[in-house]
Amino acid sequence: MNFEEKTIKRQEIFKGHIFTVAVDDVELPNGLGQAKRELIFHKGAVCILAITPEEKIILVKQYRKAIERLSIEIPAGKLEVGEAGSEEEAALRELEEETGYTSSKLTLLHDFYSAIGFCNERLRLYLADKLVKVENPRPKDEDEVIQLLEVSLEEAVSLIESGDICDAKTIMAIQYLQIIRK
Repeated sequence: MNFEEKTIKRQEIFKGHIFTVAVDDVELPNGLGQAKRELIFHKGAVCILAITPEEKIILVKQYRKAIERLSIEIPAGKLEVGEAGSEEEAALRELEEETGYTSSKLTLLHDFYSAIGFCNERLRLYLADKLVKVENPRPKDEDEVIQLLEVSLEEAVSLIESGDICDAKTIMAIQYLQIIRK
């Protein structure tokens, strides 16, 4: 069976610094007619499951306007211009900017998409468990207001259970850690 939807026409609705929004007219497979698809095209992002030498998970607490509430997440950030293909370097940059740590080794845990029904945002999730405090870390982004938390795996699971952690990438990272620590 053919599953591919062929694009007939694309209308770009918005082009921003982080993503582009478009509406595609598509031909459905197997002669089923046409449909519209509202799409978001994203440059990609990296996220880091950062574990301190004391076996604490470093989390970032920040306000997320899209959900109008505080969120507790693993360190993460979008790929900057020119970083495509250099995701590990981007992950180290984000780790240092957000936490003040770096790592001699990153391990790619997962390469996944955040919301494939409408968005092509591709994330790379790295494990950083050889953390070293940076003496003069890179500054945070100018518009970033964050608080660092260092929690045990058990505390992180409790934050998921309470709903304080509601971010998919963070839940995935913590569940990964649960699996490998069994």
